[in-house]
Amino acid sequence: MSVRHRSGVLVRNAALLAAAAHLAPAGTWLPGPRRALFPALAGRGRRDHVALTFDDGPDPRTTPRFLQVLDELGVRATFFVLGDGVERFPHTTLEIVRRGHELAVHGWTHSRPWLPTVSRDAHEVARAARAIRLATGAVPRWYRPPYGILTGGRWLAAARAGLTPVLWSAWGRDWTEDATPATVAAAVRRDLRGGGTVLLHDTDRAAATGCWRATLAALPIVVAECRAAGLEVGPLAEHGMRRPVRRVAERAIRR
Repeated sequence: MSVRHRSGVLVRNAALLAAAAHLAPAGTWLPGPRRALFPALAGRGRRDHVALTFDDGPDPRTTPRFLQVLDELGVRATFFVLGDGVERFPHTTLEIVRRGHELAVHGWTHSRPWLPTVSRDAHEVARAARAIRLATGAVPRWYRPPYGILTGGRWLAAARAGLTPVLWSAWGRDWTEDATPATVAAAVRRDLRGGGTVLLHDTDRAAATGCWRATLAALPIVVAECRAAGLEVGPLAEHGMRRPVRRVAERAIRR
């Protein structure tokens, strides 16, 4: 084997290893492995509590409608917001906090991270967390990447920003154009147990136009069913979660 060929093989192998370290942690997107191996990452908390979370805001067209319904229900939640939205709509972001809800980091934009971009991930997650602090004075604790794709780079970015990654254990599948209040409530009901974390969306920014209406109408149903089962509904801050293991992912990325 020539020196040039051997060098090319080493470069390709190094690239494959880097890609594997980047993408392997994203397997936690799969509900089965996540619930079985990483219960904290799946949002498992107190057995008498359900964490209610919303992704993709803030959106001045729709988020205030959700805040109003949550007020009427007497429920507080955690909003995973995008940094560019926080920067564009600081007043809506501040209103989330003023109403007693919790803010968390969803990234800077709603992008899919298929290629290793460790430095960019670190910059964007930290930038989003800083935007939340500047707009509201609140210090976020949690991080959920768009689409739940927690690559090695994004896991490390969260660790560097002092954020705890958390995905979900039940979702409403509320981002499709055929979503209805009944389908959203049924999807949540199928996987929800005490100690679970529910994923919903307070905007259609990264989803089918108008799908947020189904989510909004399903909210009272979801909350009523939780309460009928003796479950308290609230934000992640009151969910009693343990921090998921992060050092394993950090070591894998640094190799």
